[in-house]
Amino acid sequence: MTEMIKPMAELCAAIIEALGVGLITIFAIYALLYWAYKRLRGGETEKVFHESRQLLGQGILLGLEFLVAADIIHTVAVELTFKTVGVLAIVVLIRTFLSFTLDVELTGLWPWQKREKKT
Repeated sequence: MTEMIKPMAELCAAIIEALGVGLITIFAIYALLYWAYKRLRGGETEKVFHESRQLLGQGILLGLEFLVAADIIHTVAVELTFKTVGVLAIVVLIRTFLSFTLDVELTGLWPWQKREKKT
């Protein structure tokens, strides 16, 4: 049974990892094109910079979530050892810290602070 699950899990992890990298790449290119378009149209420098940075940050956050999911699948379904679980814990810790700091930087608020709902 595990001979069948391992290759499927490896494939799923690879696909999800590729999606994560692809999302970060697409958002980076989109943010750059957005910035160039808005600047050429005479957009306010600071506003355009902030909007482009928001787009890029959101793309990185989304991509990181996919990369963490791929790491979890690979570790749990493919290679479950104390060493891989330890590496997974470190990777998830680092990526969680990156997500946390990016979210704080993008929103300007700590996660426990009340956010205003947009209507």
